[in-house]
Amino acid sequence: MDSKPRLKPRRLRPGATLGVIAPAGPGNQEQTAAGIAWLEQAGFRIKPGTTVSQELGYLAGPDALRAADLQAMFADPAVDGIICLRGGYGTMRLLELLDYDLIRQNPKVFVGYSDITALHTSIGQRAGLITFHGPMVASDMGKELPLYTWDYFLQAVTAPAPLGLIANPPLAPDPAFIVPGTAAGPLTGGNLSLLAATLGTPYEIDTAGKILCLEEVGEAPYRIDRLLTQLSLAGKLQAAAGIVFDVCADCETEAKPPSFTIAEVLAERLGSLGKPVLINLHFGHTADKATLPLGVNATLRPEDGGLVITEAATTA
Repeated sequence: MDSKPRLKPRRLRPGATLGVIAPAGPGNQEQTAAGIAWLEQAGFRIKPGTTVSQELGYLAGPDALRAADLQAMFADPAVDGIICLRGGYGTMRLLELLDYDLIRQNPKVFVGYSDITALHTSIGQRAGLITFHGPMVASDMGKELPLYTWDYFLQAVTAPAPLGLIANPPLAPDPAFIVPGTAAGPLTGGNLSLLAATLGTPYEIDTAGKILCLEEVGEAPYRIDRLLTQLSLAGKLQAAAGIVFDVCADCETEAKPPSFTIAEVLAERLGSLGKPVLINLHFGHTADKATLPLGVNATLRPEDGGLVITEAATTA
């Protein structure tokens, strides 16, 4: 693994230009238009990428086009930040096509989640750029975006200050430690399936000394078990300083009797690691999602209420 020193993007200011790209799957055109309109009404200028209107099966255009679209947004001096249209599938196919030196030379806010995890991991480790695990244009802004999600997004990408405690939405239960304890280190992680898919490749996630944040959607408990076991067999869980698991969206509904619950799987797979484990934090595929800056320092401490971001993710 080629790990570069950390690099912070400049914060987004009022009137900033956001490049919108589709590095994975194609977006619903109505949701795309609604999401772009939402961002424009919020004061951002929007520059749609070539891939926003592309469709090639389950991909938003050929691999070379999607890679070029992403790189063009980083290289364009008129673009202040980049936000992905949606996830789906396809970013793993781009990893060996990207110029990570170009990305490092043009640091910008980069936002997405789900399948975008592969880009977060590769850009973070190969370019050193702090990126943002947060909402996307069609998937979130193109629907009824909760105030919680919008507030965390704005705070993360526009304020040159640490986010502090990542609290759940007001009506949701608080996140809970299934293993108490204290941990500190840079944030890393994203979608569990994507992180498992990096294992054994040159883009394999590095978890050593880091707080590993994991999220998933629509996976039955036994598949969560299998994915966590895969990370464990690769030593990734053991190397982490601490672990955070999200509210697993639509996972229990995939269970068929006989089954364990997600909570039981997490307790059994993560409970014996001898490190802090926090579960049920809202940052993944739920409508209410906090934006997490990947690469910045954070702590896990029960007395502080959970996950605390202790370092600013952007520069002034």
